[in-house]
Amino acid sequence: MNSDVTEILAAQEAAVAQLTAEDAPFELIDRQVNGVPLRCFKQAPTTLRDALAEGRKHGERICVTYEKERFSFDELFVMVDKLANHLVNHYQICKGDRVAIAMRNYPEWMAAYIAAVSIGAIVVPLNSWAQPDELEYLLSDAGAKLVFTDQQRAGYLTDRLERLQCKAVVVRGDISQLGDGFDSFESTQGGSADMPDIEIASGDLAMIMYTSGTTGKPKGAASTHFAICQALYNMEMNGYASAMANPDTVGKMMSSGHEPATLLAVPLFHVSGCYAVFMLNLRGGRKTSIMYKWNPEDALRIIEAERISVFTGVPAMTIALLESPDFASTDTSSLFSMGAGGTASPPHLKDLIYEKMPDAYPGTGYGMTETNATGSSFTGEAYRLRPKASGLLTVIVDCKTVDENGNDLPQGSTGEFYVRSPTNVQQYWNLPEATAETFKDGWVATGDVGYIDDEGFLYVVDRIKDMVIRGGENIYPIEVEGLLLAHPEVREAAVYGVPHDTWGEELAATVYADPGVDADQLKSFLGSKLAAYKVPEYITFSDTPMAKNATGKLIKKEIRQDYLDSL
Repeated sequence: MNSDVTEILAAQEAAVAQLTAEDAPFELIDRQVNGVPLRCFKQAPTTLRDALAEGRKHGERICVTYEKERFSFDELFVMVDKLANHLVNHYQICKGDRVAIAMRNYPEWMAAYIAAVSIGAIVVPLNSWAQPDELEYLLSDAGAKLVFTDQQRAGYLTDRLERLQCKAVVVRGDISQLGDGFDSFESTQGGSADMPDIEIASGDLAMIMYTSGTTGKPKGAASTHFAICQALYNMEMNGYASAMANPDTVGKMMSSGHEPATLLAVPLFHVSGCYAVFMLNLRGGRKTSIMYKWNPEDALRIIEAERISVFTGVPAMTIALLESPDFASTDTSSLFSMGAGGTASPPHLKDLIYEKMPDAYPGTGYGMTETNATGSSFTGEAYRLRPKASGLLTVIVDCKTVDENGNDLPQGSTGEFYVRSPTNVQQYWNLPEATAETFKDGWVATGDVGYIDDEGFLYVVDRIKDMVIRGGENIYPIEVEGLLLAHPEVREAAVYGVPHDTWGEELAATVYADPGVDADQLKSFLGSKLAAYKVPEYITFSDTPMAKNATGKLIKKEIRQDYLDSL
């Protein structure tokens, strides 16, 4: 361990110890949750209604912007309270009823979420990219009584709503041609602004968030109020600890004169957008500026106009922003913090960030829907020194690796991650067999492969299902993808296994690159950095950006099938 790493780890550890000590804001206690002993935050809110009500303290400060629209915290909560009253008194939404949200990012998405959880309903954020059949499946699976939707999704449901026994509230749309069962959002805002007083317990379900569904049907990860509140408190504690461990960089941010403001460029139905941006900013009194659809040039325009200080996206989005031809001509002087989560960061991302933004405060982390985005994280100096890692385990998290039979492996061994914390989801909605396979005595079997080194840094190697076994050798495509993305002319890369008569599986890659790049050039580039068996035998090129899900991750199953269909 070099002295720089020793220093930042000591600073981080001291900050966490100070913040979590007895009578400190993030004091830890031991608590039994479903019979499992866990470290929990003593002072965390016990319900999401209480957690999100912190936003009411920020009054006339700007809460959210969307294009030319601006809403203060007071204005958002008036919308919330009228909506909550309407849900109870008009739609007869009761505690435990499922209220879905199926729309692109809008301020009304946030209001619907807060209102639903504040009356004890179970909020169900749905993939806004879902096609009609998938949308119907998700609403049916959740048993939604009501869905908030935009015009496009409402159109998908015109012939399905009655069959689903569900009603819909349409945001920013015209309901005149939609028929029975559809109401306008405006109709929810004409009544009382008295928030109904519904008794909510910390162990009640608050949300069903469906997994991204890149393979198979999405599963509904069901979370309690307690688990989500612990997750939010953990993110806040990590933010304070990181700031305390990086005083020089944070000092520059604080002295810049720019109020904290975040660009919301990722979907609200995903944990990173919903937790790390929307709910944390609401609690902390920070402005959130919404993008309707990702585009790096539009993002830069909003960063300049709204004086954005924090950008969060998957690595591909961060790279696209920094490499945009408009970056140099845009005033990005307010921008300091660069988050790149959701998938592994390519090795060259750190250098690109610091090249473009020498005073940057970048970071990343590891979490999943089933852990409510909780796992490992780091920001600032620790990230700069260990950019290939996915952070340090957070204070309420236990993590171990296991072999293919579920046996514990020694520290430092590569295996499947099992994660245990008070933030873990307890079940998949209506799926007892899948629940039993994934949730084991308080642990979540993540399906991710990796290890924790002797410094305490967590490294994600790949997904178990993505691993390729070539002639008995395990190959993790994520390693090869990271190196391909380090090539200056490669924009996107997907690496996967295909059947082979001799080796069982052989490695193949689909690449989206600048014109003129050929397969031999990329094989030579990889051959200088990897063992020969890790160099893809087959490399094909896509003329356009490749298929992605709504969170920006490549849909490898579809990309692989396209390759096989071309043979």
